[in-house]
Amino acid sequence: TQKVDAASRQPATWGTINCTAVDSNGDIAGVTTTSGLSYKIPGRVGDSPIIGAGLYVDNAVGAAGSTGRGEANTQNCSSFLVVELMRTGKSPTDACLEALKRIADHTEPRLRDKNGRPAFDLKLYAIAKDGRFGGASMWSGGKFAVHDGQSARLESCAYLYEKKRDTR
Repeated sequence: TQKVDAASRQPATWGTINCTAVDSNGDIAGVTTTSGLSYKIPGRVGDSPIIGAGLYVDNAVGAAGSTGRGEANTQNCSSFLVVELMRTGKSPTDACLEALKRIADHTEPRLRDKNGRPAFDLKLYAIAKDGRFGGASMWSGGKFAVHDGQSARLESCAYLYEKKRDTR
């Protein structure tokens, strides 16, 4: 994705990607790219390379990964939490939503909107060993891609908060 930053007139880019899969033998794999965000703070380490933050895979249970505000993932070990919640029997979608609730509860005041909600988006994606999958977003409107071995499609993310439409 590319957009021009109004202040600097430079192209702004972003584009973290998460991909998880269960193969025909029932083995699970996952990858999360590290942030494509333009103008990062020099020396910043994203959540993707931190096991349990931006990605976590347990071949006995499932996998989870994310895109969005990496600092929130790191502070909450979000991907690890999603897999652990699936281990207790939660569906992939419900596990993602519960992890997002924890993130929302732990969001520091400076990162909240005027209604006290996180002023950033974060999406979590999960797949269980049996092939069930789900995704959830902090804010409505999120989608994720799925391929079931036969066809590809977009699915809507569950979400915690609904975005208000711009009626200008």
